[in-house]
Amino acid sequence: MRIQPRQQILDLWRSVLTQSWNGAEWHWDGREPANSISDSEQLLCLLYPATEIESLALDRPDSMADDVSSVLSPFGGQTKIGTVIVTLLEDYILRNTQRLGPDFEPDSAGEPDGDPIFAAGSYLRSADEREPTAAQRDIEVVDSYSMSLTLCLAGLRFLRVYEGWVRAEARGSLAERIEKLTARLSTRLTAAMTGLVRSFVVTTVEPKSDAGQVMLGMLNQNDLPEKTVAEGITHSLQRVRARLRNDITLGQTPDTELDDEDLLFECGWSWGLVREAAPVGFVDSDIARKPGVADPRPYLYFTVIALDGINDLISQRTRELDLLDEQQYRLAEALRIRWDLTQRYWSTVARFGSGSWPLEDIPWRTSDGEESDYFSLIVSAVLIQDLVARTASDDDLTRAVSIFDELARRGRIIRRTTRDDPAVELHAPGVRLSLRGSETVDNGPLLHWEVSDFAAVLLKRTLQAARLSGDITARDRLMDLAKSTMDHLEARMISSGRASGLWDDPAGVFGNGTQRESDPSWYMTERVIECLVTADRTFREPPLTSRAMVVRAVELLNEAEHLLNQEMLGVSIEDFSENRITLDRVEEHLEQARQLVVRRQAGTAFVLAADALRELHKLAYARMDATRST
Repeated sequence: MRIQPRQQILDLWRSVLTQSWNGAEWHWDGREPANSISDSEQLLCLLYPATEIESLALDRPDSMADDVSSVLSPFGGQTKIGTVIVTLLEDYILRNTQRLGPDFEPDSAGEPDGDPIFAAGSYLRSADEREPTAAQRDIEVVDSYSMSLTLCLAGLRFLRVYEGWVRAEARGSLAERIEKLTARLSTRLTAAMTGLVRSFVVTTVEPKSDAGQVMLGMLNQNDLPEKTVAEGITHSLQRVRARLRNDITLGQTPDTELDDEDLLFECGWSWGLVREAAPVGFVDSDIARKPGVADPRPYLYFTVIALDGINDLISQRTRELDLLDEQQYRLAEALRIRWDLTQRYWSTVARFGSGSWPLEDIPWRTSDGEESDYFSLIVSAVLIQDLVARTASDDDLTRAVSIFDELARRGRIIRRTTRDDPAVELHAPGVRLSLRGSETVDNGPLLHWEVSDFAAVLLKRTLQAARLSGDITARDRLMDLAKSTMDHLEARMISSGRASGLWDDPAGVFGNGTQRESDPSWYMTERVIECLVTADRTFREPPLTSRAMVVRAVELLNEAEHLLNQEMLGVSIEDFSENRITLDRVEEHLEQARQLVVRRQAGTAFVLAADALRELHKLAYARMDATRST
């Protein structure tokens, strides 16, 4: 199907309101009981497109698009939609902030005055038959920090513009609510940023250790001696190692031995606050000091989740709106350095060597010995994000096309499933990640995390790669794959009940072997929203033009302009005949064509030049015919 981000987002908004809004109250639960992550995901389904796509903005009621106000009409008229968004954000803060003691009463603004809550709650699964304990349900994960960061930024962006309209309309009580809500969102943003800083980890391993052997095995695509591979990767990562050693000081763990260049290393985000992570002294919040329990090693999934959140934090729009205070700028700089070095690390590792890339050796094997097609997709995601931040070469993107195509086949996105197909588990129930260290909390079971967003990750990164590509053939292949992946996701849309139009019902693709779902997964629905926002950005880029088309368009322009000049020799300024009007129109079209060539729309310029030649030929032929008649 054709991807139509604006219409699909509006349709999705309509479905979100049908599921969540009863005309007076917001229903927070989805497939799983509500938790801090699902609350963020649910609100991001509304706020992320509204703050990332100008034509869907909700912060200026007077200029809101008619189709947007129509879809959100259950909230009330155009002037009431913003008020409802403010109320939802207030409710979100109230639900995800600590109550101080059993006799807690909200303050006069209806807000608690404790620390922000990032508990993963119902998203946590036990690795055995035991249920997670109550203390384990309160465990915080990187997903919550990253989603909260993105939501708080979206909320602050909305409030920054909306507050101006509210004050201009002299709505004093609403302006006071916005001022307090802005402070609360800023407090939560600071806590989320601190959590991400203290969840970052650099781990070193001996080349002869089990982990070291796995890492060298993935890197060695040309059967070279291990010593040669180890020296090669050490040299390739020399700058990254130096910056990690010198620039990463905030919240670091004490056992990283980056001075020893004989050791291999990895960097990225663990699943939560890392065990023995140093406190962040300048932040006055419990999250800056409390001990972590997460195993001090990077998890690919949580690394990508963190990178996506930080990408929103360091975006140009965040800088332009001046949303951060001095403390947050300090945290943002710390996260920007980690964002940059992590992308450089995994991009280098993915493409290491002079022959086949390690990334092309599917499936990717992590340093703990686990392997999955999903891990190959996640490493591809980091690579594409790194290429977005830097100049991508055509070779990089052409090779990425083949990787995405292979992953789509292996993930049964563009191939049918077989009986008892193990690939179905990539989507339902998803890849299980063991949260090592969680078993130390309250003597509970080892917990795991299920990730089932294979198709959404593939779609988002394919669209990002298409946006980067300067090769017409590669971009065409990427867009075809994106359409096929969107077809797959459309087939997984819930088709009946209140949640109709939301995600995720894998049985719509994988058949009777998979349980039908009728309640929404905010986890998956929010990922689809991210894909549609990415599609909007991709489609706003200028179209690609081949050099051959540019040359041909310029050739037609030169011929047309020469013929136009010849025709102009036979007319005067005072000539107001039909022929002169036609020549003026041709001149205008040729000027437009020239501008289009400069803007790299050679195809359109070609058509305009061809039309001009056709008009000039008609004039010349008519003159010749008139001459023959006399």
